[in-house]
Order: sequence, then C-alpha cells, then structure tokens
Amino acid sequence: MSPESTRDYGVIDAWIQPWTVEVAGIQPERNWALVDRYGGDSRLRAGIPIDAMVDEMDAAGIAVGLCSAGPLVPVAVVEEAVARHPDRLLGVGYADPFTTDGVMAAVLELGRQVRELGFVGLKLEPFIGDRPLTLPQWYPLYAACCDLGITLQVQVGNTGPPSYPSETGRPLYVDRVAVDFPELRIVAGHIGWPWTEEMIAVAQKHPNVWIDTSAHLPKHYPERFVNFLRRFGRAKCIWASDWPILDFERPLQGVADLALPAEVERAFLRDNAVAAFAIQGRV
Repeated sequence: MSPESTRDYGVIDAWIQPWTVEVAGIQPERNWALVDRYGGDSRLRAGIPIDAMVDEMDAAGIAVGLCSAGPLVPVAVVEEAVARHPDRLLGVGYADPFTTDGVMAAVLELGRQVRELGFVGLKLEPFIGDRPLTLPQWYPLYAACCDLGITLQVQVGNTGPPSYPSETGRPLYVDRVAVDFPELRIVAGHIGWPWTEEMIAVAQKHPNVWIDTSAHLPKHYPERFVNFLRRFGRAKCIWASDWPILDFERPLQGVADLALPAEVERAFLRDNAVAAFAIQGRV
C-alpha cells in the first residue's frame, strides 16, 4: 500500500502555476533554458490545458493547489482556472507597482483580486526585473496584504534560468520585510537554496515566515533543511511542487522516503499551508 493511499487528509500543493497556451506564448526565450534543463521543453512550449493540470493533480493525490499568477502568468488565466475548479484551486494574485499606472493602481488591483476573485495571496518573483523585495514600490503592497489578510509568497534562492541574477533571492531581503511588517505572513519558496541556512534562520526568527519546497525533489533537499523539517521547524515547512517545472508525482512520492513522523508529514503536506495562507474553512 502506498503512503498516499493511507493518508486521511488532503494534500495541498503550495506553488503551482497554470501553463496554458497563452502563458507558454508570452514566455521570453531566456526562460526556456530552465525548461530545457528539466527535459520538458516540447510539452511546456505547447501549453497545458487547465483541466489537464487538475487531472494530473488527481493522479498524484493532490487535493488543493495554490494557483499563482506572476509577472509572466496573467491574473486572468489564474482567474479562469479557479473559476473552472473552485473546489481544487485557490488563487494567488499579482500586481505590478512598476508600471506607468504607478503604485496605487497596483494596490487597488490587488484589492480587487481579493474582494472579487477570492484570491488568498500575492506572489512576487523579484529576479524578473531585478527588483529586490526591499524596494519602496513594493512596500504599499505589503501593507495592503496586511489590510486584506492575505499572504505574501516570494521566490527565494538561486534563479533557474541562467540569464537572471540571483542576488534578489537572498533570504535576508525577506528578513528586512518581516522586520518592517511583523504581521505579514510570508511564504518563501525554493528552500532558499543555496542560502538554505540563511533561510532557516529567517524562518526561525520570524513567527510569520514559512519555507516552501517548490522546484526541489525531496532527494535533493539539503540536509540542514531536512533536520529543520523534522525538528524545530516542523511547523515552518510547506510542501510544494512548482508544477509544471516539476510534475506532481515525483516531489510527493519522494516525501515518503524522508520517513517523517506521521504528524510532521501531515503538517508538511497540509496543515502548515493552511496556517500560512489562512485558508481554514476553504480546504
């Protein structure tokens, strides 16, 4: 009997993005280097229907996905995905304060996504545009997240495509934001690798900072992260795949090989995401 078949709770994937024909069509050529490395070039270049994404969730045993927009994933695509599968997907939005419309327009747009669409977070990928989390244009959005009661989800760590700088992914940028907005819930993605110890220190320091494992297979988790997950960080770690960069099955199946205590595995695969995104009653 597989570990998945014995779980009496629904697994939550904290980092997926819809990858429709529209999304595939607006990716800059520099981004495809990451896809080439993972061996999924033809599939991702063609785009994947939303319904097929949910079918893959079913096959892997994923109950709910945090489905995110971003600078290269239009909010409208996430809106469509959530509308098609409201019982399976929760929206994480995006708003850009660097457009010619300015900061306040981004704040208002984020509010619209939460109030009208029911989105539960704001996702930022600061390496796109080389804009660290501490730039002043971002700060009104952090304040808006606090007012709206939603979570900030950020890319932390090394960038996948080699043509982007990694400096914006240093975990100490998260530390600065958490100091300035102590009530803001922050989920930092990609384990913060290669600055994993720095990321652990930031998560341990701040009550409202969590670490997610998007884009990493369990067999490649750094040893210090696994120790953190098992012990004093058991309430701070959140499982995620980064679909479609990774599929759903391998990152989830690999969790069993970690041989976590049952209560730690449940927190990792579900309960910590519920707490971090404040989605009690919605999953």
